[in-house]
Amino acid sequence: MPKSKRLLELMMTVNRKRRFTVKELAEEFQVSTRTILRDLQELSELGVPLYSEVGPHGGYQVLKESILPPIAFTEEEAVALFFASHALRHYTSLPFKEESAAALQKFYHYMSSEVRDRIDQVKNRFDLVIPVRQTESPYLSILLEGAIRQRVMTVEYEAKGERSQRQIQPIGVYAQNGLWYCPAYCFLREGIRVFRCDRMYSVDFDTSGLTPMDLREVHLGNRKEVLHKETETISLLVELGRAGVQRCEAELWLVSKLHIRDDGTGWLEGEVPKHDLAFLADFMISLGHEATVQQPAELVNQMVTKLSRIMSKYE
Repeated sequence: MPKSKRLLELMMTVNRKRRFTVKELAEEFQVSTRTILRDLQELSELGVPLYSEVGPHGGYQVLKESILPPIAFTEEEAVALFFASHALRHYTSLPFKEESAAALQKFYHYMSSEVRDRIDQVKNRFDLVIPVRQTESPYLSILLEGAIRQRVMTVEYEAKGERSQRQIQPIGVYAQNGLWYCPAYCFLREGIRVFRCDRMYSVDFDTSGLTPMDLREVHLGNRKEVLHKETETISLLVELGRAGVQRCEAELWLVSKLHIRDDGTGWLEGEVPKHDLAFLADFMISLGHEATVQQPAELVNQMVTKLSRIMSKYE
């Protein structure tokens, strides 16, 4: 077997095994232990993070931060992957910001000159624009780690202009309209709530001994169904004009309740958390004549109260 092919297969083998001895590899590749030792030294120089353990039960082990074996991409795949990561540059905060930048730099550096030229041409002709936000969300990585590991977090959070310390158990993080959100079980409210990540001033793993909830089956895809099961809800019915439909299409939290007619008009229908009525009132007011709230009456009353306060400022 040519040396170059053996090194490539050896890289994939050590990534798969994670723990091995020189004798095992020598027998598998049918070469001497001296040859395997030289090959492992070359892999280490290429960046494969290996370390050895001495003793009767010793051997080699690959660190968790191992590199992936080489993967062949077509030109179209390479360009698509580059811009999938490149489009995230508009976010001031990302869970893997440094890692994404490093991967993008490596991806671009090792491409052929023809592919790099094509990328340079596309850069000014393709983009995914998001609203520019001045706020930052520096705790995305630890929140995501808490969600994966099912850990309780202690956060300093600002709500309605006041800061307080809360214990939450994250479900995940997601971005919408340039802002990051963290759905989590709130031990203070005893239910799932959505937290703005830019309103978190500190986040750390909780050390109080609080027992985590079993949220292994709860994720970003089904959190709304879980939220509605444990939260008091109320029926929403809103008639929409064409422009109102277009506005609601841009709001992820309304998509499941949006119904569109052939002429472009539509309506909103479904259950919403009762504690969100104040927020809904502001949103419906922003739609102006493009929305007519038919129910619930509580939402109409909140809109009338808010509009009355606005009008009193100009009387």
